[in-house]
Amino acid sequence: MTTGEPRLVCWWGADERAAARMAERVVAALAAGTDPPDPSVAGPGDLVRGAVVAADAATAAARVSAVRPVRARDRPVVLLLPGQGAQQPRMAAGLYRHEPMFTRHVDELLDRFDDRVRAAWLADPAPGPAVFDDLAIAQPLLFAIGHALARVVLGWGLRPAELLGYSVGEFVAATVAGVFAPATAAELLRERVERLGEATPGGMLAVLAPPDAVADLLGGGVAVGAVNAPRQTILAGPDGPLDAVAARLRERGITCRRVRARQPFHSPVIAPACAASIPAVAAVPLSAPVIPVRSAYTTRVLRPDEARDPVFWAMQPAEPVLFHPTLDTLLARDHLLLDIGPGQSLTSLAALHPAVRSGASGVVPLQPAAASPVDDRAALLAAKGRLWAEGSLPLHGSRSI
Repeated sequence: MTTGEPRLVCWWGADERAAARMAERVVAALAAGTDPPDPSVAGPGDLVRGAVVAADAATAAARVSAVRPVRARDRPVVLLLPGQGAQQPRMAAGLYRHEPMFTRHVDELLDRFDDRVRAAWLADPAPGPAVFDDLAIAQPLLFAIGHALARVVLGWGLRPAELLGYSVGEFVAATVAGVFAPATAAELLRERVERLGEATPGGMLAVLAPPDAVADLLGGGVAVGAVNAPRQTILAGPDGPLDAVAARLRERGITCRRVRARQPFHSPVIAPACAASIPAVAAVPLSAPVIPVRSAYTTRVLRPDEARDPVFWAMQPAEPVLFHPTLDTLLARDHLLLDIGPGQSLTSLAALHPAVRSGASGVVPLQPAAASPVDDRAALLAAKGRLWAEGSLPLHGSRSI
């Protein structure tokens, strides 16, 4: 095992004792400088599994010795795709030109946007976070990177039960599910960005309170834009009224802060701009999803006719995101959630849900909390290892990315 680049190391057995013996073999191989056993030789009965990521043999051996393997549960996997606010400088850039499938899909989509999107993303040193709050930078990157990462995990052999997106993440989910062809989706997103960039300026406000606690402050264009958790509500509206609401909230001792968005997404303020894009969406072919898409606008899986409705997709940015109520309906049954996006924003929200806190359901981030090239690759491998250990990936080919 060479030093430097992170590597996934796996071990397995029919029971805990067999897995412990395999772990000893792996540690011995690492100490001897030879390759550990390949998980593709494991059998269907080897359901006790462990996986670690390390960049050198000594660290790998220590982690194998310290980590207790788990019994494969094969819970249905749902991909989570985030929206505006999750963006950060150089998000997933450590995978670019290292992961071929990711690179190919990102390039194919970013080629359809202004060159400054890719330039801002790959700049070293990265520009300040404010650059990535720009609608014209954030939305194309979240779209291209989310779609490319989804294609990577599908390429591992993962067969998700559903896709659940947040805001533009639902548009990504629809593209991954085949509702839109990727090139068509990119053109529609470019038109959406242009229209919303010309709409009434404003923003979004994260409030540490339930929606009913702020109901008397709504109006003047300010509306509930999202329900993220029982006590996490997003308000959206024009800057002046939104600032006035923030002041009132602080007077009441309620914590609030601006979200990293310069538009009042998910408020009626932008409804006219969204309505203007209906003809463009109606002009392109829409298909029924090949992977179920659970909508954070309806809280349920989209029917084929809903997925093919151009008004639904055009008006999406003006409608409230019901993320927590949607998660409630989903997690009535145990699932493993895979957060595709940067910054682990949806991981943090999902971790608050009782089903995740109890361990009945789980959440796995695909990317690190903070962007770093090596950490990007290590987090991707760690997620792959967790999916394999859970029984959600086929054994064959699980050793390397």
